[in-house]
Order: sequence, then structure tokens, then C-alpha cells
Amino acid sequence: MRRTSGLVLLALAVFFAALAPLLRWYAFPRLAKVPPNQYQDMVLEAKNATLLDYGTMKARKVPQVTIVQTLKGNVEASERIERTAGRDVVVWDTLSYVQGPDGRMVSRIPERYIFDAHTQEPVHATGETVDGDSVRREGIEFKWPFLTEKRNYAYFDAQTRTSAPIHYKGTRTFRGLEVYYFEQTVPWTRVNFPKVMPVDGITPESVASTGTTRWYTTVRRFWVEPVTGAPVYGEEIHKEELRGGTLLGGRDKVTAFAGHVKMREDYIEHTVDLVKSNRTLVLLLTAYLPWSFLALGVLLLALALWLEARGRRPAGPELPVSA
Repeated sequence: MRRTSGLVLLALAVFFAALAPLLRWYAFPRLAKVPPNQYQDMVLEAKNATLLDYGTMKARKVPQVTIVQTLKGNVEASERIERTAGRDVVVWDTLSYVQGPDGRMVSRIPERYIFDAHTQEPVHATGETVDGDSVRREGIEFKWPFLTEKRNYAYFDAQTRTSAPIHYKGTRTFRGLEVYYFEQTVPWTRVNFPKVMPVDGITPESVASTGTTRWYTTVRRFWVEPVTGAPVYGEEIHKEELRGGTLLGGRDKVTAFAGHVKMREDYIEHTVDLVKSNRTLVLLLTAYLPWSFLALGVLLLALALWLEARGRRPAGPELPVSA
């Protein structure tokens, strides 16, 4: 009986010991993925910002500029791309809508971002666009990979339509979470005018015909929770200028927008709570269950060896039987 129990325990020990690395290195890369139907919105604010008054073509101080970012998973588009891509694909249709203190639109930039659901690497397919222009992204945008590493990543900038390194700057604590801090500086670069301009009757083509150009620079900062790869906080020191041309009335340049853009407090709290819950699910597959199964396997092995040792222990000397 002891020998049978020992063999059963040994078999279970081998099973759980083998299951631990399989769960971490085989199951996790296949099970952990961004859902295709995700929807979220985010509100950012730039207080005491500088904004161009297109009526007078002069920059003025305003109490606040608001940026509303929405992200919607396009399930139909992702399923269509998956048929030819041969992997799980997520399609995000996003919109960055900027409005002034009077509620009027300053700019609206739509994007379609297509990426691998497991690795977050871009997937190049028809429809990959920024403001209606076809692009070919390299690197990440919006989200870091699961189990983010302490290294630089290529990050796509929607304004310049190019990718550049975003640098790992150290580990910090944010709202009780250990996070990795990343920073990217985009130097002054000439960029396109938005397809939708803030003044009726003005188009990017009509502005370009005056010889005026649009320039942009930013310092982009993210605090990323490394297990989920989700930014829990982000901000930008953002500047835009119009330069040259007859539109400026002989001036070399005028500030179109300048401000320190930060996430609104209620959205910070919501994001942190969401990331904390998702973090637990990822840790179940990468740490909690694999280590528990490994420890259980070692315990069962020790118990099996103990039973085997007891079964092989020699019996004591026989006592004489009295007549």
C-alpha cells in the first residue's frame, strides 16, 4: 500500500513540477492578450496654457485646454485582418479631441492602430492610419508589452508619423504601485496640419498656400506598470508653432499651443484601480500559480521519498515465543 501511495505521489510531483514552467512559458504567452472589444476614454488637461486665437492670429493665455482621448476596439476589422495575418490582432480606432476653454474644437485627430494582441507589436495592414494618412508604425503606441523590461523602446509619434526611442529612466512608486518611468523628447519637427481645422472655410491646403508651416515639439512622460504594460499616468510638455508665410503678417512665428498636459485626477484613480485588478490576473499566470505548483511538486516528491524510505526500513528482530 505504501509503495502504491509513493508512486502516486511521485507521479503528481512530476506533473506539478512540469506544469509550472509550462504555465509560465507556454500558456501565458498564448492566454495573456488585449481584448479586441476594449473601450476606454481619458481626459487630460493643460492649465494656464497658451492658445492661438485664429480670429486675430495672436496667441493668448487661457485657463485650460482639455484633451479627450477615446479608444474603441473594432472587432469586425480585427477579425478580418486575422484571417490573413494568422495571429490574434487588435484594431483600435482612437480619437484625440482638443477643445479650448469655451468648448470649441481646437483639433481632432483620428487614428487606426493595429497590433498583435499578445506582444503589442504593430501589425501592418490596410487601414493603418493617422488623421486619414496611411502610416507604417514601428514600435509601440499607447501600451507597453506585458512584463515590460527596464530598457528603451521604440515609440510611435502620431504628429511626426515617425518612431524614436522612449527611454527607461528608472523605477518609481506611483499610488502604491511599482512603475517604470519612461521619457521621450521629440525635437522641433515640421508636421502636417490637421485635416479638420478649427475655423470654418480654412483647410490645410489653403493654409499651406500662404507659405505658413506647422512645427511641433514635446517631452513625453509615462509611468508604466510593468506586469500589465499599462501606463497608469502620463503627461506631455507640448508646444506647437506656426512659422513664416503671409498668414502671420510678417511675423516669423506664433505659438499655436503650449501647455503642460496632465491626466485628470478622476481618470488617474480609475486607471490605477483597473491596472491593479488586471495585474493580479497576469501575476496568477506568471508567478503565483507557477511557483505554487513548483512548491507543491517539491513537497509531493519529498513525501513520496519519505514513504519509500519507510517501506524499505528493515523489520526489527523477532521476539522469542514462550512455550
